[in-house]
Amino acid sequence: MKRSYRGVLLLCVVLMLNIIFTQKAVHQYYFENYEQTIIYALLNILMFPIALFIYKKEKGNGASKEEKR
Repeated sequence: MKRSYRGVLLLCVVLMLNIIFTQKAVHQYYFENYEQTIIYALLNILMFPIALFIYKKEKGNGASKEEKR
C-alpha cells in the first residue's frame, strides 16, 4: 500500500504536537499551574481523533487509487 507524502507529513505534525503538548502539560504540572495543565492535556487528547481522521482519509485515498489500476 502506498501512502502520500502529505498524509505522512500531517501525521508527523500531529505526533510532534502530541510530544509538545505532553511536555508542556508535565512542565505546568511541575510548577502547579493546574489550569494550564488541563488545557494542554485536553489539546493532547484532541490530537488523537485528528490523527485518526488523517489516517483513515489517507488510507481510503490509497485504496481507491490502487483499485483504479
